[in-house]
Amino acid sequence: MTLTDRPTAPGAAQRLEPLVEQFLGGPLPVRVRMWDGSETGAADGPLVHVRSRRALRRLLWAPGELGLAEAYITGDIDIDGDLADGLRAMRHAVRERGLRPPRPGVAARLKAARTALRLGAAGPRPPAPAARAGLHGVLHSKARDRAAISHHYDLSNAFYALLLDETMAYSCGYWTSDDPGYGPTDAQRDKLELICRKLGLRPGARLLDIGCGWGSLTLYAAQRHGVRVTAVTLAREQAAYVREQVAARGLADLVEVRCCDYRDIESAPGHEGGYDAVSTVEMGEHVGDAQYPGFAATLHTMVRPRGRVLVQQMSRGRNAPGGGAFIESYIAPDMHMRPLGETVALLEGAGLEVRDVEGLREHYVRTVDAWRRTLEERHEEFTGLVGEETVRVWRLYLAGGALAFDERRMGVDQILSVRPEPTGAAGMPETRAGWYAAPAEVPAARDGASTGRAR
Repeated sequence: MTLTDRPTAPGAAQRLEPLVEQFLGGPLPVRVRMWDGSETGAADGPLVHVRSRRALRRLLWAPGELGLAEAYITGDIDIDGDLADGLRAMRHAVRERGLRPPRPGVAARLKAARTALRLGAAGPRPPAPAARAGLHGVLHSKARDRAAISHHYDLSNAFYALLLDETMAYSCGYWTSDDPGYGPTDAQRDKLELICRKLGLRPGARLLDIGCGWGSLTLYAAQRHGVRVTAVTLAREQAAYVREQVAARGLADLVEVRCCDYRDIESAPGHEGGYDAVSTVEMGEHVGDAQYPGFAATLHTMVRPRGRVLVQQMSRGRNAPGGGAFIESYIAPDMHMRPLGETVALLEGAGLEVRDVEGLREHYVRTVDAWRRTLEERHEEFTGLVGEETVRVWRLYLAGGALAFDERRMGVDQILSVRPEPTGAAGMPETRAGWYAAPAEVPAARDGASTGRAR
């Protein structure tokens, strides 16, 4: 036998293939290329690069979503081409082949450990990426909630100013046109106007904006409709930004910004009977399951009889888990999503009368896709601001989020409620056309104030 006649030793891919198929319960749905150049898996599937042995070590310690996500975040694993397309193809293949999430038993783990040892991939658990949240304390205590909000929203105002459009709205837009000149800023302004109409806002009305973010609704309602707004956020960076914008736009007589927990909100100052309207846009997901009845009671307490409450909130599909190990570890720790009907029941249980629900799921696909494009087109700027690992966290978050909304595993809805009088009177017009009648706008001088994004 000559040297050229000797059989080629199996590469890392061939050694791992039987083990991976045992974990998945079927053949690999992707094409995998290992650090030594060996390949295996589906010839027509997305190409996944396993760039180092450390990726296997992560998966050995954390089989499933979290291990895969952390391997991607650190660059130990990558996917050829567009990440969203790759994730979609992988999910399609998993569904088609009836594969299941890995739940290895003791024997399978020992076999995996022996294989990893032979490949030089065994060792202590790799350190978690720095972007991972490290929360402590009692779940949904005020201190822990403050830390959870800070982890995501205090990343930096400069980061969000680069990612978002000039409204600085970090929530689902309302896309009313397919015209090529219509973009994210237009969709967000249309969403803000829709909320103002649903709440029936008029000049001089008092609005409580719980979870105000960077003030998109607060500033729009005050500037365009002369509304007196109390804006509440737990994020210090957000509060500082909104205060700067209030001063720059000459709205100090209309807007008060409070950096506090929703549980510490006081009733409308100098306004007996509560606020005329209450809004909470994509904040309820952070409240927690056990705490949501109390949150709903706060919405009821803060609004006057016949006043309206608008909740814009993400939901999970009836048979979908919502969130997941990656989201809960890196994006929104302690977040809780429930099916839409359960949220409606909780609002009704607090004494609010739900009058209208509008699903915006497809609108969120377009919104997140716009953020994804910005992240990719300005990759170097984002990396300079927050570093490559954090950019990869956001790439995975946005790609996975768009896919979840597109596949109906997640949704987002606007829920319009009213607090009835003890007699049952709600003071609502009898038709939707009446509910959404255009509110009056303030004079153009106020409307012409600065609308620029953060610098």
